[in-house]
Formats: sequence, structure tokens, C-alpha cells
Amino acid sequence: MALIGGIESHASAAEKFNRDVDRVNWHDKALWNLRHKRDLAADSQPEWEDLKQLGSEYKLHTLANLKHYLTEFEANCKKNGIVVHWAKDAKEHNEIVHGILAKHNVKNLVKSKSMLTEECHLNPYLIERGIDVIDTDLGERIIQLNEQPPSHIVVPAIHLKKEEVGELFHRKIGSEKGASCPTYLTKQARAHLRQKFLEADAGLTGVNMAVASEGAVAIATNEGNADMGVNLPKVQIHCMGIDKIVPNMDAASVLSRTLARNATGQPITSYTTFYKGPKEGGEMHVVLVDNGRTKLFQDELLAEAYKCIRCGGCLNTCPVYRRSSGFSYNALIPGPIGIAVSAGDDETHSLAWACSLCGSCTQVCPTKVPLDKIIFKWRRIHSEQGKLPYGKSGYMPWVGKFMANETMLNLGMASARTALRILPDALMKPFGMDWTKHRELPKAPNTGSFEAWFKKNRENK
Repeated sequence: MALIGGIESHASAAEKFNRDVDRVNWHDKALWNLRHKRDLAADSQPEWEDLKQLGSEYKLHTLANLKHYLTEFEANCKKNGIVVHWAKDAKEHNEIVHGILAKHNVKNLVKSKSMLTEECHLNPYLIERGIDVIDTDLGERIIQLNEQPPSHIVVPAIHLKKEEVGELFHRKIGSEKGASCPTYLTKQARAHLRQKFLEADAGLTGVNMAVASEGAVAIATNEGNADMGVNLPKVQIHCMGIDKIVPNMDAASVLSRTLARNATGQPITSYTTFYKGPKEGGEMHVVLVDNGRTKLFQDELLAEAYKCIRCGGCLNTCPVYRRSSGFSYNALIPGPIGIAVSAGDDETHSLAWACSLCGSCTQVCPTKVPLDKIIFKWRRIHSEQGKLPYGKSGYMPWVGKFMANETMLNLGMASARTALRILPDALMKPFGMDWTKHRELPKAPNTGSFEAWFKKNRENK
């Protein structure tokens, strides 16, 4: 598979990434390290499974009563002096944000991490209209300087090695040539960004949670950049999908306990700030965005994808994401959660098959999103619509008929076992195509099929 309508399929893009074996192994190890830290953090909490269940129930309850909580949130925001805006899609969102900035003649905007604004392509929209947009999260600033989208929802520059970041900083912000020490590079970024904060006319952030009972938004960062961004200028804007609503502070506290642990293995992010009103003499705006969410809410299973709190844990554990990188997905959000929310818009129809259905993503999710079931449903939807990826529509019906015929299946498996025993691997491996390119062939059992073994050893016992 290659290009479909000018868009590259996951398999084609993954194949390119896999040509650099050293980078693949490094990428895999870096992400598995985050998964390991997550496991240690989860195991340190005896009530971890209870927290996951509570988090799931809070989010599911909120989604089922979304109209009520959105209305409550808006009413309480207005009481707190916050201006609330509603956007049905990315276009309206961008126009609203630009309208606020234009009203205040903003030329310099500092922005913290926001997957929603990435989803809406806000940065290029504002830049085209003469506004200098600076991403202030370290990872986001790295990829902005490198003119790339994020490859991960929590660690957006995970695809770059420290040496590459050092070279980028040397070219873009004047750091020492050849420097690759993370501490040195971080200090260089801090000095570079400090002036941007001081020059900013407005600050914009994403939202981790919006608390309906309080009319407040919660922002979690490890660098304090969101707080710097919205506290220095007079105008602050917070952009969020309508799925980020939670009912009350009890729900917010449960989700806060799982968010950082599942993302990076921390007990909590370094800064978790609740904003409940504008600063004296300033303005606070919240932009609520649908952009296709209510469409997915119409399906009971697909709607559960929006229980997600964007911890990134499913990406860190996914064997496909770890060894194909975020840029192999033709969607803004990569990995299992990206497939869950984007497979319906995938013009190559390949995203739903960028998954082994191992279920590891579902197991680590802090709100128990049934990601493997959702991805499997997208496969069924594509199949029923006649939108199978290139090739699958040709051979999969025949595979299905073969697997459904007991005689043919037993004969085929017997032939395969015999061939594995008597033929050299060099002759057999090509039949496995990509699957056996980096894998050893299994050893054929001498006992025959499982069915034969069962009849002999268990059936009459």
C-alpha cells in the first residue's frame, strides 16, 4: 500500500520508519521506559483499580448527561466573569479565537500544549493573519522550530534524539554547536522563551478538565509554562473539546490522581492549576468545541473513546505505535486513541488495521476506554461500507472461507507443519512476507494439531 488520494497509508509510512532499525529500537525503548514508570506508579497505589473504575464511571456519567453539565459549566463561568464561546467545528473555533485577539490588537501570542488547537490547525490560521504564535511547552517548541506536528500527545518530540535537538537549537536559537546535554538545552530553551512570555499580548492554553460545578478549568503541566502564559498578559483564552467536562471537584481529584501516573509515572504533574476567573483588569475566555464529537456520541461504543483524559498511556504500551512512530498514522492523534477517534475520517481506510488487537491499550487506560473493541468496530464499519484497505478486499474473503472450512484448514495446517519441519527457513520465510522479515519461524510441533492432541489426551477424560 502506498498513496491513496495523495495520502499515505499507515503501512507505507511505517515501512519507511522501519528502514532505520537503530531509530526504531531507540523509539521503542524510550516509550517502553514510560510504560515501565507507569506500572511502578500504578502498583504503588493499592486502590488503583478502584480509581480506574471511578474515573470511568465519572466520565461515562458526564457524557451521558453532557447537555446538563455543559449548561451548568457555562452558567457558573458567567457568574465568575468568564466569557464562554461555542464552536461547532474547527473553522468556528479559529474564527472565535482570532476575533478575541483582533479585538485586543494582539500581535504576540504565547500558547501552551493543546491537542484541540492542533486538531483545529489554529497556529497556521493565526500566523496567516499576522499573529506571532509561540508554543511554550518544551516539546511543542522543539517541533514548532522543526516545522513538524506532534508525534505523541504527551511527549510530542519523542521521535527526536537529543543530538538532533541540539543541532536544531544551534540553528534556530543560537545554542552551542554540538551541544546535546538535555539540561543545557532546556536552559537554552528557557532563556529563549522567557523573553517571549514578557512580550506576549495574550496567552492561550488547552484544558485538561473543566469543572461544571465550579465554572473553572484545570491545566496540568510540568514546566509551568501555561501559568506563565496566562498570568502575565491581560487576555487569557482556554480552548477545549466538549468532552473535557467533569461534574465536580471529586471527579477532578480522581482523574488528577491517575493522569500523571499513567502518563509519565509521576504522582501528579508539577503544576496543576484551576482558573476560575479573569485577573483584575483582564479577560478570561473559554472556547467549547464540538468538531465531530456529538456525531460519535450517537454510537454507544464509539462514544466511550471520549472518556479519554489524554494521558498517552495507550501509545506507550502499543507495540504498533512504538515500532512505527506517530508520523505513520494519517491522523493528528496517533496510536490506539487516535484510531478510536479518527478512523472514521481516514481516507486511506488503513488506520483501523494499524493495531494487533492485543488489548494492552485497554488494560492500561485509566478510564477503562475499551480501545480494542472500538478499533475492532471500526474495522467492521469499514468492511460493511466496502472500504477495506487496498488488498484486503481481494484476499480476506478467501482467507475467511479457508478458515471457516474445517477440512481445508486442517489440511493447510498439516501441510504447513510438514513444510516447516523439512524445508529450510530461507525457502519458507518469503511466504510470511513482512511478518517474517524480522522474526524467526516457529518450530513445528511433532504432536500434530491441537485437535488431534485433544482427542487423544482429553476428550474422553
